[in-house]
Amino acid sequence: MRIAELRPQPNWVLSIVADDGRVGSFDVRPYLEYEAFEYLRNQDEFMKVINGGYFIEWDCGADLSADTIEARWQVVGKATPQTTA
Repeated sequence: MRIAELRPQPNWVLSIVADDGRVGSFDVRPYLEYEAFEYLRNQDEFMKVINGGYFIEWDCGADLSADTIEARWQVVGKATPQTTA
């Protein structure tokens, strides 16, 4: 999976659109107990996530691969292509 769009949401959830159009959410809260992710307990820092396509990362060095996200995200639908008039 390649991450096409990434939007951080309140309560440590990421809204994700995959390159194949699947739309879903990924809950980062279970990872906050680990030392590498403790910096992200600060909601402002969590919101500064960067999309690397095949991974996501934060300034503190914490990162997650697209494979990890795909294995644990909740798919809620499929994006519809935008049409132009």
